[in-house]
Amino acid sequence: MTGWTWEYEGYAPADARLRESLCTLGNGYFATRGALPECAADEVHYPGTYVAGCYNRLTSEVAGRQVENEDMVNLPNWLPLRFRLPGEPWLTPDTATVLDHHETLHLAAGLLERSTRYGLGTGRALLVRQHRFVHMADPHLAALRTEFTAEGFSGTLETEAALDGGVTNAGVARYRDLDGRHLTHVLTGTAAADTVWLRCRTRTSDVRVALAARLTSGASVRNRHDRPRALQTTRLELAAGRPATVDKIVALHTSRDPAISDPLHAAVDRVGRAGGFDELLVPHLTAWHQLWRRAELDVPGEAGRILRLHLFHVLQTLSPHTADLDVGVPARGLHGEAYRGHVFWDELFVLPYLNLHFPEVSRALLHYRHRRLERARIAARDAGGRGAMYPWQSGSDGREETQQLHLNPHSGRWLPDHSHLQHHVGSAIAYNVWQYCEASGDEEFLHTKGAEMLLQISRFWADSASYDDRLGRYRIKGVVGPDEYHDAYPDAVGPGLDDNAYTNVTAAWVLTRTLDVLRGLPEPRRRELDERTGLDAGELDEWDHLSRTLHVPFHDGVISQFEGYGELAELDWRGYRRRYGDIRRLDRILEAEGDTVNRYQASKQADVLMLGYLFSPTELQGVFRRLGLNLDERTWRRTVDHYLHRTSHGSTLSGLVHGRVLARARRADAWKFCQEALQADIADIQGGTTGEGIHLGAMAGTLDLVQRGLTGLETRGGALWLDPVPLPGLSSYGFTLRYHGHWGVRLRLERGLLEIAVPSSGRSPIDVHLPDRTVRLQPGETDRLVLPA
Repeated sequence: MTGWTWEYEGYAPADARLRESLCTLGNGYFATRGALPECAADEVHYPGTYVAGCYNRLTSEVAGRQVENEDMVNLPNWLPLRFRLPGEPWLTPDTATVLDHHETLHLAAGLLERSTRYGLGTGRALLVRQHRFVHMADPHLAALRTEFTAEGFSGTLETEAALDGGVTNAGVARYRDLDGRHLTHVLTGTAAADTVWLRCRTRTSDVRVALAARLTSGASVRNRHDRPRALQTTRLELAAGRPATVDKIVALHTSRDPAISDPLHAAVDRVGRAGGFDELLVPHLTAWHQLWRRAELDVPGEAGRILRLHLFHVLQTLSPHTADLDVGVPARGLHGEAYRGHVFWDELFVLPYLNLHFPEVSRALLHYRHRRLERARIAARDAGGRGAMYPWQSGSDGREETQQLHLNPHSGRWLPDHSHLQHHVGSAIAYNVWQYCEASGDEEFLHTKGAEMLLQISRFWADSASYDDRLGRYRIKGVVGPDEYHDAYPDAVGPGLDDNAYTNVTAAWVLTRTLDVLRGLPEPRRRELDERTGLDAGELDEWDHLSRTLHVPFHDGVISQFEGYGELAELDWRGYRRRYGDIRRLDRILEAEGDTVNRYQASKQADVLMLGYLFSPTELQGVFRRLGLNLDERTWRRTVDHYLHRTSHGSTLSGLVHGRVLARARRADAWKFCQEALQADIADIQGGTTGEGIHLGAMAGTLDLVQRGLTGLETRGGALWLDPVPLPGLSSYGFTLRYHGHWGVRLRLERGLLEIAVPSSGRSPIDVHLPDRTVRLQPGETDRLVLPA
């Protein structure tokens, strides 16, 4: 890797899917994996194209049960372009001789370049060079340029480009028992001498999809149709050493798009009016230049290069185009089919970064949650409760999409999945509402949609709590925490745990913040909200009392992950590492042995320690004080140590959270976990999962680690609060942010100095609070501050 490129040398079939994920190109509306255009989907390659928010629901028979799943749909493949000498097989790197192969992802330009020399025998070779982009200025366009150069011969080369509607969802091996045939009614046709089209629809959600492709070259183009494919063929006359070029321009629309009458008409019209490859490239490059300027990040060395790759993939998944869409944060980006494209709590790691660069995108993502507020209220009512019970996994309409069964690849058994009990996702949504409004100053959203979500989430928590006379406190029972390993007590008949500390503490925080918001509403708006929701003073008093009396369990002087956690057995960590090596997915190992992780003090990822990720030490201590509990530095340090030695890190989020928590505690081992977070996808540390889609939360979280974690940056009370921590592996860095209407505020930390520059504007000054002083910067001012040792 270099500063602005990501490069792969040589053809390596075993790494193909990892490369395809990391070389995905997208624009927030759709993305296409970085597969080679001449390769079809097989055990090595997996081309995939995904439109944000395009889902379909199918029923499959699994382990003798009818199981319903909703998936982000793999749409018709626009990439195919294959080639051969007349009468010879089509050339692919798996069937022909590859003399050399090189792929370069140009981050600054959003451009994927490949160069392959195929050996043809008797001193002949064919050099294939390609450039492709998914247009960042026009979200419905993509382009592929291919240059063929004959080496050591002259002659004819046959090429065949296609739009392929015969695709299925088959990118995740453990899902292959499920029905992946999401497309139906595939039709193809010719729009012009150089243009073909394909249209289809999803089988149950009835989303209409249309693509149109225009092929240009120095030779005539012949169109033909072999459903489910629209084909365009050419015969190029190659002269030795002289490149011949074929350009493919594609437009993609669905019936979910605004301001169109018909997807097919829109796609054909758009591709017909689009310029050529070079003409389209100019606004695409401009759009990327503007994105990089708004998200400027300056971190030296290898860490900076990886962070830039992470930022690239975040921007491809959630770009300014996202602000016009009804979509959530897909946990694996638009890069593959893992987690079926569902929306989890990963936005908790994504929105804090976006808030300070692209607040319009954060607002749109929160709108996705608000549009599904009524569905969350229905879920709570169906469960016999009140308020809003948001789903752990969400898709098109906000119903619970968590699978009923999941496959353990170690044992081959399908097992019940109880992760839908992770009701803490509601607190994540509330946290994001609060953080967005604090960072953006968007009082209109806070007083309307934000207040409505906060109210209903608080109502759910209040309804979920029950009073325990013995403890003299309220308890929340039958949940699952962020750890996910533990979903029941040993030998229990049913699932669920009592008083998960993370759940209860964040519920108390949500109740407190909701009270703050409601008390600060303008009186007319407050009256409207009371009338619409039946809210009264008695309910607010109940929430206030509950926010002070929720139970938080402790054992041996540390916060317990849940009630009874301290009574679980200790695991032989050394023995299991010796036997299995990689024990990140300890739950699968134990189940295959006929055991269960529910018996042990062993966590998949940070659970209690998530509290130290979300809240500054001061704020976390304040939440505990409100609960009548003392969380001093010594208790928190013991708690960190306890779980640090009992976590298998079976999630890419785990290293991220531990790195940030340890950095805030000024621990020397923080950098080791930060490095693991940086390596999570590029090194595929979870053993093959990145090839199924990147881990968007972990990628965005590493960006926020620099932005808020190391700087101690908080946006509260109409001011910026900074409390930087030294991290030997990352002692010099800078970035820009957007805060309360100020664009391009620049922060730089280096060798004990903090520089803050506020660009000129007509906005109010920014107050900046440091541990030992407060400064006020007017627009157009720059200040250099010496940090306390």
